[in-house]
Amino acid sequence: MPRLILKCPYLKGGSESTSAHLENLVNYIATRDRVEKINIENKNLVSTTKQEELIVQIVKEFPETKSLFEYEDYIKNPTIENASEFISIALEQNIDKLGKRKNYVDYIANRPRVEKMGKHGLFTGGDDSLVLSKIADEVANHEGNVWTPIISLRREDATRLGFDNAESWHNMLSYYAIDIAESLKIKPENFQWYAAFHNEGHHPHVHMICYSINPKEGYLTKKGIEKMKSGFVKNIFGEELKEVYMEQSKRRDKLKLESREVLLQLISEMKNDTFQNGKIEEQFMEFAERLKFTKGKKQYGYLQPKLKAMVDGIVDELAKDERISKAYELWYEMRNEVLYSYVDNLPEPLPLSQQKEFKSIKNMIIKEADNFNKGMITFEEITGDDIDIIDERIDKAIDDVVKNDTEFIEMEGDTLDLIRESEINDDITEDVYVKWSDDYKRACEFLFGTDDIVQDFEEAFYLFQSEVEQGNALAMFNMGRMFADGLGIEIDIEESYEWYEKALNAFHRIEDRKPWKYTEYRIGKMYSQGLGTEEDYEKAAYWLTLSAEERYKFAEYSLGGLYYRGQGVEQSYERAFEFYLKSAKQSFPYAKFEVAKMYRDGIGTDINEEESDKYFSYAFIGFKRLEKKSHDDKIQYRLGWMLQNGIGTEKDIGVAKQYYEKSAKLGNTFACYSLAKLILAEENPVEGEVKKAIEYLKQASTSGNQFAQYSLGKLYLDGEYVDKDTLKAVELFKLSSEQGNEYASYQLGKLYLKGEDITKDIPSAIKWLYLSAEKGNQYAQYLLGKIYLMGEGLPRDKEEAIKWFKLSAEQGNEYAQFFLDNMDKFYNPSVSLAVSKMFHHMSKTFEDNIPLKSSGVGIKVDSKLLRKLREKKMAQGHKEDDHEQQNIKL
Repeated sequence: MPRLILKCPYLKGGSESTSAHLENLVNYIATRDRVEKINIENKNLVSTTKQEELIVQIVKEFPETKSLFEYEDYIKNPTIENASEFISIALEQNIDKLGKRKNYVDYIANRPRVEKMGKHGLFTGGDDSLVLSKIADEVANHEGNVWTPIISLRREDATRLGFDNAESWHNMLSYYAIDIAESLKIKPENFQWYAAFHNEGHHPHVHMICYSINPKEGYLTKKGIEKMKSGFVKNIFGEELKEVYMEQSKRRDKLKLESREVLLQLISEMKNDTFQNGKIEEQFMEFAERLKFTKGKKQYGYLQPKLKAMVDGIVDELAKDERISKAYELWYEMRNEVLYSYVDNLPEPLPLSQQKEFKSIKNMIIKEADNFNKGMITFEEITGDDIDIIDERIDKAIDDVVKNDTEFIEMEGDTLDLIRESEINDDITEDVYVKWSDDYKRACEFLFGTDDIVQDFEEAFYLFQSEVEQGNALAMFNMGRMFADGLGIEIDIEESYEWYEKALNAFHRIEDRKPWKYTEYRIGKMYSQGLGTEEDYEKAAYWLTLSAEERYKFAEYSLGGLYYRGQGVEQSYERAFEFYLKSAKQSFPYAKFEVAKMYRDGIGTDINEEESDKYFSYAFIGFKRLEKKSHDDKIQYRLGWMLQNGIGTEKDIGVAKQYYEKSAKLGNTFACYSLAKLILAEENPVEGEVKKAIEYLKQASTSGNQFAQYSLGKLYLDGEYVDKDTLKAVELFKLSSEQGNEYASYQLGKLYLKGEDITKDIPSAIKWLYLSAEKGNQYAQYLLGKIYLMGEGLPRDKEEAIKWFKLSAEQGNEYAQFFLDNMDKFYNPSVSLAVSKMFHHMSKTFEDNIPLKSSGVGIKVDSKLLRKLREKKMAQGHKEDDHEQQNIKL
């Protein structure tokens, strides 16, 4: 394990007197040059009698010298050389008690084996040459305390890590000095330091002189010494510590596994009625009885000393269990392995009850005793682990919804290339018609915006209205869309439906006059989406089939989607792949995207990774080409999604956000949601971006997007980025749940069950939990099982409880499995069950308190430290923008 020795004595200010220590110790320092001149041939001989006597005297006078590397070496191998090195360093480290300040400065700068950087060995930050006599006088006349840290390494460590020369120490100390000042409680601008490197044989070391130009400033505590030493360890042994931490990570994983085995063993023992601990049960019952009459907060910090002692006793009795004892010993061993790098003397092991990292166990015992008194049996709730899973599933659901709900705006690009001019209905003598007139195309350009035309919803609305008055069915459809998405106007679902209904009727009338693959496609799409009519997949399949038989690629794609999902036709992945491929071969990027997915997943065809990658790439290129022509929000959303996930192109979050933003401005609720999630997922999103994200979530939520409603509800529930508002959260969860969002239903059930911030309402809790559980949500199933088992607000029903627990356990819910395994113990609250829960909590606490440092070992500088570095540099005469520390790893 990497180690260094740090000693930090000080020379007291305001006095030039010397200590009255034994005269021969002082004389030794004065004559040490001759003592160190050891014959090379004799250095491995046994130490002399005089050396042994002097070592005994030194250890008696200065007991702390026993912790030195040199003393360890001498005890292992008492040779002349090892004895000499110990005597030298021991006296150096106590020279503050033996000599004057001025002598000390001169000594460390000129002593034998000092590596000189000019005429002497003294150095400080920067490259300026130092005048030794001036510094000696400066230190000698300083009225405040002067600290003299000594940092010692083993020779093999110094050589391996490159700290066997003055230049390396100069570079490191120039960087680390700011932290030394902080450890000494000295302001950076007042901190002054000097150092010299002594290249001793076995243990090269550095002497420092540190003080504040303000004599009244600075003091060093035990904690400050530990902080200073930990910084030296990180700066010198940083890279090697990575390997140590990796090994500790392996041991952590092993500990987690053992902790889980402890839990499973306990559960098994309880199931077979073999687990007994009468003393803990007796202590627990006594504590629970005393707790009944305790007023105020039932938390460890608020209890009377006698009750605290009872809790400590329970913890220490728990710790006697062989499995917990083994886990605690392993935890302590790992903790000491880290501490050994930073402290010379490891602290004595503490009882588990006194270990602050395990304080949560105490409050858990108090909570269990309080619940026991109330006749309540609970188990640890899953409070956070499900959220990431939920978000992941929502993102996948969004992709599925968008795939099922794709509408295309055919402008003067692909569609007009395919539709022969003779087929376009230009007979405006009829009351309704389809025509890509100049005004209609102009309106679309204002709706979507182009490279040359700024988006203008008001102008688009005006031009569409003009086209509608003349009977253009295309404009009627776009009017419906503007009211549906709130593009430049207030969202009005009823008004939107009426315009969609007019457009559908117009398409039917045009089709009646003359069958046409384009109107057949538009009619089929509107039936499939329920626009202006009831959703009717059979009618949708009929009309799309007519259009697809004419090889219209949009219809082929949409019909493929119906076969994929079995909507209005018999479900067939093979037929879906067939239609998607037909459309893809006509260069339709949406179809290429679906073909790529089916090749990737082996659905409707064999898995073919090469073909999948090729079609994804073709799709991305096609989407970019279409987006340039139409600026359609769904194409922009798809491009953002592909860039965000690195599908068909390189991953690029920045460009993904740009496409999402374009799509969101056109009212695309999925883009609003995705953009908001990207912003809020950033490590430190700026305030302006956060506000934008919240507005996008609100926009999507108002438009009826169930995922945005759920996510916004979570923000209001947690008070994250918005003021906490539980009632607002409930309102949003209800809107989302009514659209089938099982996670929103689950959140509602939990809220009504707990009764925090809203009135507890068991019937409502059961209603929402049922909605979620029936959709397969394992957490809702688990809560329902608990409600029926405990009889919370309704009669107990063991069979119903078992049904829901089984459904939840089948999805891997270990809490549900616990209840199934211990079903007969829950009807009458038992002390043994409460004790078993303490063991369970203990194992989780071990998992949460593995003593590991950050894996990101290396020199890192935060903003606070950078500011201090700048202050220090300016105090030393550097310019404000002088970037001297180029070797700092940010």
